Amino acid sequence: MIGPDGLHPPCAAFVSADAARAIQMPEMLRHAAGQDDTPITAAAGLRSSVENRWRDAAKAAGKRAALKDIPPSAPTWPGRESWLPGSALRQLVAGLPEDGRALMPGHSPTTEAAVLGLTGRVVPPLGNGKGVLPAGDGGDYRVEPLD
Repeated sequence: MIGPDGLHPPCAAFVSADAARAIQMPEMLRHAAGQDDTPITAAAGLRSSVENRWRDAAKAAGKRAALKDIPPSAPTWPGRESWLPGSALRQLVAGLPEDGRALMPGHSPTTEAAVLGLTGRVVPPLGNGKGVLPAGDGGDYRVEPLD
């Protein structure tokens, strides 16, 4: 669905959770962008330790439910579970060159949770091939639509 026209190369980094199945998508996108030599960063912090809880909560909230509509299932939900992948994103962004861009495919609602953890902003559910561009300076991040 994204194809080469939906990508915005060059990407300074291609990022994935550290699950083998998760790395396959950035491999395909990296190839479509013509950047086969760019390494893929597998970040363990992007892989939720409570994936089943996310999946069950999203299913209970209904298809295409926004993060804010997912009912709490623990006292730290979704705060801590958003903070952890947000911290992983913050480290990745800090390692990018100035004006560098990274591509990180993911799945709802954990992608939206990572954006919340990084920016403090709730974004609506992302459709297939859609994305956001967390942009910032000095650790103060905002969310911009990805054209």
